[in-house]
Amino acid sequence: MKNQSSDRLTYLVTGGAGFLGSHLCDRLIGDGHDVICLDNFFTGSKRNIEHLIGHPRFELLRHDVTFPLYIEVDAIYNLACPASPVHYQHDPVQTTKTSVHGAINMLGLSKRLKCRIFQASTSEVYGDPSIHPQTEAYWGNVNPIGPRSCYDEGKRCAETLFFDYHRQHRLDIKVARIFNTYGPRMHPNDGRVVSNFVVQALKGIDITIYGDGQQTRSFCYVDDLIEGFVRLMATPDTVTGPMNLGNPNEFTIKELAETVIELTGSKSKLSYEPLPQDDPTQRQPDIGLARETIGWEPKLQLREGLIETIAYFDKLVSGEAN
Repeated sequence: MKNQSSDRLTYLVTGGAGFLGSHLCDRLIGDGHDVICLDNFFTGSKRNIEHLIGHPRFELLRHDVTFPLYIEVDAIYNLACPASPVHYQHDPVQTTKTSVHGAINMLGLSKRLKCRIFQASTSEVYGDPSIHPQTEAYWGNVNPIGPRSCYDEGKRCAETLFFDYHRQHRLDIKVARIFNTYGPRMHPNDGRVVSNFVVQALKGIDITIYGDGQQTRSFCYVDDLIEGFVRLMATPDTVTGPMNLGNPNEFTIKELAETVIELTGSKSKLSYEPLPQDDPTQRQPDIGLARETIGWEPKLQLREGLIETIAYFDKLVSGEAN
């Protein structure tokens, strides 16, 4: 395909009005490319991309990836799928269809166009891991019949399809396994821990911690993650992934809650609830492959990223109050 770094390309970004997709659209437009943003707005929001409407190199297309798409582009980023438990458990059958049928349709498009395709996979393919931190060689510990399986197994099947298309049809693929990411444009009611804690703190209500708060997560700021996307997409076709992208610095959920309370100056107290079924107790990426292959590691650490995120949600919450 064309040189990723120098030529002006036309990118298709599925799920482009979502949290990650909208930031990726911004980055690609900023790098001088043309972007076709595709979304069915199940969880994506026009608010996330309204600043791009009318831009000469941006086009918005309302479409569901579970249906075939006929379009001409130079490369594809496949990000379409609900990514938080609240949203992907709302319609679990559709979630699995989005991952599996969506992958088949986008891979078919990539095959027809002979273009490079990127899959936004997830650390959820590791399930509740029995090794720590998680490397790309780890096969995972996933419950195939639980309430989270629609997402976990859907993404695992999508990876299978990507690598089968790569082996069978010589498709040029890139697969990234995304760990917890946060930042502006997260959905305020998506049930993810950062958005939950920030919104609760800003409203001065109790912060809900599931379990004892000692389970750990690593949190990557969205701009750092998008940089990883772009670098992985620009690698030679011999580099396929899967590649972990996330921040290896590990925090307990309780530490995150206490930091959010401190940074917001909130009077919120901590409230403990039972741990949901199949919720992982540890999640930390080994990013050695990303460091070695694409020279990538996160730059912004949790406190600095939370300050940016809190400022975004503060405007949202203030708008609701008005």
